[in-house]
Parts: sequence; C-alpha cells; structure tokens
Amino acid sequence: MTQQHRISIVIPVYRGEKTLPTVVDELLPYTEGFATPDGRQAIVQEIILSYDRGPDRSDRVLRELAATHPFVKVIWLSRNFGQHAATLAGISSTGGDWIVTMDEDGQQDPSFIGSMLDTAVREQAEVVYAKPTNKPPHGAVRNGASKLAKRILQSVFGSGNASDFNSFRLIMGEIGRSVAAYTGTGVYLDVALTWVTNRQVTSPVLLREEGDRPSGYSYMRLLGHFWRMVLSTGTKGLRLVTTLGVIFAVAGVLFAIYLVITRFVSGDIPEGWTSQMVLTSLGVGAILVSLGIVAEYIGIAVNMAMGKPPYLIVRDPALSPLTDPDDVADGRWLGDRPRAPRQPGR
Repeated sequence: MTQQHRISIVIPVYRGEKTLPTVVDELLPYTEGFATPDGRQAIVQEIILSYDRGPDRSDRVLRELAATHPFVKVIWLSRNFGQHAATLAGISSTGGDWIVTMDEDGQQDPSFIGSMLDTAVREQAEVVYAKPTNKPPHGAVRNGASKLAKRILQSVFGSGNASDFNSFRLIMGEIGRSVAAYTGTGVYLDVALTWVTNRQVTSPVLLREEGDRPSGYSYMRLLGHFWRMVLSTGTKGLRLVTTLGVIFAVAGVLFAIYLVITRFVSGDIPEGWTSQMVLTSLGVGAILVSLGIVAEYIGIAVNMAMGKPPYLIVRDPALSPLTDPDDVADGRWLGDRPRAPRQPGR
C-alpha cells in the first residue's frame, strides 16, 4: 500500500478574528487528501488552533470553527504567553506524522505544504523551513534588522542555520512533540530542534501580503525575540567570556615581561610603577580566567535548565515518514538514504 502522510497543522492565534476563517477555508481541500508534486499521498488530519489570548474576538471565531469542522481543535491558553509558547502548546497536542506550523495572517500559502513534504523525504530531513523567494512584506528597517540579527547568531553564537529559521516549517511529528515536551522556558524552538535533528533544509515558497490587521510585534518585542534566540544558543555566550579571559591573561603576561625588560634597560621609570603594572596585568588576567571557568560551570547548569537532552529516542528509521515502505519492501532502502533502483538483470 502507498503510504499516506498524516499532517497536523498548528496555528498560534493572537489577533486572527478577520484572517483566520480564510486560512482554515484554504486548508479544507487538504483535509480530504491530496497528492504532492512528486506524487506522494498526504492528508491534513487536524488543524490545531492555539489561542494566545489576543485583544480581538478571535475566541468567538475559534468556537465557530471548532463547531463547524470536526478536524479543528482549539487549545486554550490561560493567558497571553506569546507566539512561541502558543506554538509549543499546539505542537504538543498533535498526533500526525508531520507537523506544519503556520501564521494566522494568511501570508503563508498552504499550497506549498506538498513541496515541503517532498523536500523532507527527498533530502531525508526532519525539519524543512520555508525559504521565501520574494521579499517579506515588511519595511526596509525591519527586514534589514532581521538579516543582521540572524547573521550575528550564525557567526558569533554558532547557530549555523539561523538564516533559515521561519515560522512556516515542517517538522517530523515525533521529534516536534518531544521537543515541545522538554523545551524549557525561554528556549527558542528552532534552536532546540538543532539539538536533536540530523538535517534541516529549506524549500522555496512565495510569500503573500499580510491580512488586514496590524502586526503584533513592536521593535521592542522583536528585540526580545532576538535576545531569547541568543540565550537559547546555550553556552556560546559564556564561552566568549572564557576566550576573553584567556586573551587578557596572555596579554597580561606579555605586558608584564615587557615592563620588566623595560625597567632594567631604562632606568628612568618611577620606583614601584613596574611592579604595580605587573601585578595589575597578571591579576586582571587571573580574574578573567577564573570568570571563564565559572562561566563553564554556569553553562552546564544553563543546559540542564533549558532541558537540552543528552539523547532522543525515535522509531526505526525504516518505519519513519521519511521512508517509502515500498523501498523497504523492495530492498532499495539502506541507512539514511534510499538506494538507487536496481537495474534489470542485476
């Protein structure tokens, strides 16, 4: 039998009174089953709407959608926790082979879900991010700040694929639910996914204009969003303290040697100045090295507090939604990659 990929859609809802009914209507055809561009069979089995206590009457719209469509499930948060927390709450309530996260504003086109699924299976990737081929419909300042923030995360804090992070993403179900279960407060979802996944790739999409509603993100909230991403990278920032301490310690020793040599070569240096500068240089270096060591211990505690797991148990890869059962049955699947089709006569 041809495998049918079961997909759960997760949409965090904050201010979706006007746009959410249209988003759900666009997803309706996919709840009856569809074929991806590569011919794989898939179906949207549930739409999880995670209500984040916004200022409009989204709650009324959610009740109407849940009463009208049996596949719509509403998750009610006790207060406004933010988009990230609402997304995690929705992911933890899914049951599909795959999880697709989307925004409520209609900017992301569900017609690309099939191509994202094809990319996941073709590339054997547990996470696929939408890669817009057109510019986001935001101002130049916001777009430029977003690119700069992601570049800093990649180059300074070691988050290698931060430029690919996108709220329109496809995640293998069992991995997404596990990450949502252990991710600690303040941990960024996409960073947590890099801890436990083997491969994250992108798939090209076209962005549409946002719906007729104001953005829920001010520049201060976006700055807080970036800072949470920085802290979620774990001990990278603390490692900078250690590196800085070592640099200052080495520089202090070299400077002390220079001062001692200068003191003996040139006699016009004030009495006691050399010894004072030597002690200051060595003392600052020793203090910074000590802070670096303390930072390493704090880093261990940070990883434990974040819930970063030492391992994650998943099913047999031959039984995962990345694998075509027909390839396994025909002996054309091995390890992380499908084998090439057997040639006639071999």
